[in-house]
Amino acid sequence: MPIPDYQTIMLPLLKFCGSAPGEISTRTAVDELATQFKLSDAELRELLPSGTQPTFSNRVGWAATYMKKAGLLTPTRRGFYRVTDQGRKFLTTNPSRIDAKVLRQFPEFVDFTKLKGTRKSQSKDQTVDNDIEPDATPSEALDNAYQSLRSQLASDILDNLKKVDPSHFERVVVELIVKMGYGGSRADAGKAIGRSGDEGIDGIIKEDKLGLDTIYIQAKRRDSATVGRPDVQQFAGALQGQGAHKGIFITTSRFTQEAKDYAQRIGSKIVLIDGEQLAELMIDHDVGVTTVSTYVLKRIDSDFFLEDI
Repeated sequence: MPIPDYQTIMLPLLKFCGSAPGEISTRTAVDELATQFKLSDAELRELLPSGTQPTFSNRVGWAATYMKKAGLLTPTRRGFYRVTDQGRKFLTTNPSRIDAKVLRQFPEFVDFTKLKGTRKSQSKDQTVDNDIEPDATPSEALDNAYQSLRSQLASDILDNLKKVDPSHFERVVVELIVKMGYGGSRADAGKAIGRSGDEGIDGIIKEDKLGLDTIYIQAKRRDSATVGRPDVQQFAGALQGQGAHKGIFITTSRFTQEAKDYAQRIGSKIVLIDGEQLAELMIDHDVGVTTVSTYVLKRIDSDFFLEDI
């Protein structure tokens, strides 16, 4: 079954807290609810798009946070909370579901969803709704927005790569490989690539700055046609002809499944980088992109607020 959203988690979480004799830990809540929802180990390991936290744990955490804001739960110490009298009273109404709409009956939650005079541009009487995502937690909403922007950027990068001339494409490859730590200096890489032209080899580059080994490169800039097994097979043959065992095949297009299978079977180590991966690597290593905005996410430093002993 799919991992439940944080609003689906709220009622079972409140009931579990209501049945506990005292405080419960976040870890205990996650384990209990995972059992209730019959989640598999694979589902429990599933991470947010950012890869920073398990999705289910994140949703349980936000479900607890929203109910704390509504006064149904209260924190007792770091990572622990318990049900409040208001929470117990609410449970006696036998709710069928708890979501953001239900929580708005509690003034504490309404206050939480309003930002009053927190921006310099706002007047003292102005309020701004802090909309709650219907299914996604704030962490997920931020991650999803980031991934959407990143996907669009990757698409724009590929569109531009497909329009540049071959020599410029080679320079992009050089810049990326150097940024990834290969090829020694840009000057070394620039001398090596684009000069071989030997049986499907476009360039030869150092694997490390000391030049202990070399990597052979094939770069194909294509608009849409896929790169098939014959192209990879020709490249593999060229590597054997040079007595080489390592190669990188880069394309702005895609590799067929036959090409991928062939690259995995042969003795030579050939890394296939398709257009999608190429764009992702360029983003990760700041090649052809520039930073527009930077957002720093912070969390409370609980140790800071501990009294000195």
